[in-house]
Amino acid sequence: MQGFGETIFAEMSALAVRTGAINLGQGFPDEEGPEAVLDAAVEAIRTGANQYPPGPGLPRLREAVSAQRLARYGLSYDPATEVFVTVGATEGIAASVLALAGPGDEVIVFEPYYDSYAAVIALAGAVRRPVTLRPVEGRFTFDPDELRAAVGPRTKAILVNSPHNPAGTVFTRAELEAIAGVCREHDLVAITDEVYEYLTFDDAEHIPLATLDGMRERTVAVSSAGKSFSVTGWKTGWVTAPAPYVRAVQTVKQFLTYAVSAPYQRAAAYALANEIPWVEELRKSLQAKRDRLITGLEAAGFSTYRPQGTYFVQADIRPLGFTDGMALARALPEKAGVVAIPTQVFYDDAAAGAHFVRFAFCKKDEVIDEAVERLARLR
Repeated sequence: MQGFGETIFAEMSALAVRTGAINLGQGFPDEEGPEAVLDAAVEAIRTGANQYPPGPGLPRLREAVSAQRLARYGLSYDPATEVFVTVGATEGIAASVLALAGPGDEVIVFEPYYDSYAAVIALAGAVRRPVTLRPVEGRFTFDPDELRAAVGPRTKAILVNSPHNPAGTVFTRAELEAIAGVCREHDLVAITDEVYEYLTFDDAEHIPLATLDGMRERTVAVSSAGKSFSVTGWKTGWVTAPAPYVRAVQTVKQFLTYAVSAPYQRAAAYALANEIPWVEELRKSLQAKRDRLITGLEAAGFSTYRPQGTYFVQADIRPLGFTDGMALARALPEKAGVVAIPTQVFYDDAAAGAHFVRFAFCKKDEVIDEAVERLARLR
């Protein structure tokens, strides 16, 4: 782990606290999830769900996840052997990479990538092979030839994040077919990070990679309750995959955290079974917040890319005369009283993302309005 210091999220959130700046950096909502879901967690605590739950997860949550995958995507998973509960999606991804890639193996990632991907690949002793997402006609995408060229004799897995943080891209069926084709041709495992599966905008549709021909049997899908139900602090996630992969992930996970909070598992099961209409209203609300933030950022002089999903907007800082996103992000709390995340930290080639910063819009309208008013000072 040499070379991995404090995460950029911890650094920038601490900077927000220290300066009193508005934190549009780290992606956590400033409003609570469904009241009934919160009540379910409290009720679970008060009725005795306070000891170790089963290592694979509570049966009721695994059954709820299985039912959700079937109802929403037509994917059938046995809750007893093909669904596994983790401490958030971050642990699910970490356990999956540690289980399926070893020293010298290669894992393909799409950059910019969520920062934990690089760290866990390093922990596995594996090597990451980045494929760069670049803006094309207003959205970030990849060159299929570059993806194919990234595959080598030691490649074991492709880590796919869609809806994509931080680029905001929702991969199209054609893009997913390109990924699936590479996996089938080279016998690769796909590890998919789908935590924003419900939070897509306009006409973008989240298509799980496992639904494509020949992919269910080679895909380890990871998702969670945090983003869908605005309970990011609960850290309750899950893995769905063929039984041999789930056994491999469980073998690793049991020595990381062993088990996941029992009350939150109960509440997450309730949420999946009862609160999807609430999530649809959240999605509509976030789309409006996205548009609100983009309008303000562009009025302040940024150039922006309209995300198809997630919590985040990529903003190009060059129209304002800046070229170094890290330097600007560290100065922004003093310059404008706002915190953002420099996108370059999510690239192997930092220069490719040096002119982007990421702003989160999962905030109250009045917070967004105050932030963009402050950012207008940069002009």
